[in-house]
Amino acid sequence: MALRTFTRRNESFTCVNCGNEVEPSQRSCRNHCPNCLHSVHLDIMPGDRAANCSGLMVPIRVEYHTKKGYQLVHRCQSCGHISRNVVQTDVQVQPDNQEAILDLMAHPRD
Repeated sequence: MALRTFTRRNESFTCVNCGNEVEPSQRSCRNHCPNCLHSVHLDIMPGDRAANCSGLMVPIRVEYHTKKGYQLVHRCQSCGHISRNVVQTDVQVQPDNQEAILDLMAHPRD
């Protein structure tokens, strides 16, 4: 059984979906836009930048994990890859859009 590896990457980026300038996270590695919640398929394992896809990762639902809390679930529009990232509503700089998260919880896009 292969262990999941995590490469810490906490970089600023420009959202390819809405154009928002995204700052590095204060407590974790952010992989999605806090405004529109979209991401880009860059990783195979978190932070490795080994995916050759670069497709738009669309938020499809919010799940609750007992240890990690609420997580955004994304699906790649190009290849169908599914990934998860912790919701960050409790940070001072660029918290995740609570209205968008609540809307996604009420209307999952599976």
